[in-house]
Amino acid sequence: MSDCHDGCDSSRRDFISFTLRLTGGAVVMVAGASALGSSEAPKSVGEAYDWNEHLWAYLVDTTKCIGCGSCVRACKAENDVPEGFFRTWIERYVVGMEDSHVDSPNGGMDGFAPVQVGFVATKSFFVPKICNHCRATPCTQVCPVGASYRTKDGAVLVDAESCIGCGYCVQACPYGSRFIHPATHTASKCTWCYHRITRGLKPACVTVCPTQARQFGDLKKDGDPVRVAIEHDRVQILQGHLLTEPQCYYTHLDKEVR
Repeated sequence: MSDCHDGCDSSRRDFISFTLRLTGGAVVMVAGASALGSSEAPKSVGEAYDWNEHLWAYLVDTTKCIGCGSCVRACKAENDVPEGFFRTWIERYVVGMEDSHVDSPNGGMDGFAPVQVGFVATKSFFVPKICNHCRATPCTQVCPVGASYRTKDGAVLVDAESCIGCGYCVQACPYGSRFIHPATHTASKCTWCYHRITRGLKPACVTVCPTQARQFGDLKKDGDPVRVAIEHDRVQILQGHLLTEPQCYYTHLDKEVR
């Protein structure tokens, strides 16, 4: 997460539209040429893992999030996320009849202190956010070297050895979930803790959530709670009008959330 979640949404959409018009689809063809993106599993995958047997999805119940920051701290520790950057974060929404306030101090890692707003608040809630691991993700389409790719089991990853750090994918992401790592100078983002899920474990953020606001599941597994919720409950996605087909779903998502 960068510091411009609110102000950069429109510029990212403009960038995506401009890039796709400019390239006429050529960028999509380049990205599709990546060997990793089509047949080769990432190096972090365990030998017994078969990505053809899984299709991962993420589910967030916004009514259960208490803004404790445990998920953000766990992600930092598990993935060695650099100071000032976040692979997952929590936003606080304070909403009134005619105005609203959104903040995410230090990504919500330290929890949330009481906030004073200049209007009468009618409700307040927390919204965890991550990379949405989209099926039609703009980040893979604009990558000039195919370093950003989608795996067969639904994760969107970055091949750090191929990434040239151009930042196109950072600007193209409409969810503000990517950043250029200050040490490696390559694109970095949430991977759903791919090194964990391919070994039968849950993402670190899901494991530590004290209220089970975050859930992770397999859409190819009968009876999986996340699959059942997506198939039978009323779930929402962020910025559905962009047609990116996010694989991060929400329940009880308020209309004020962007």
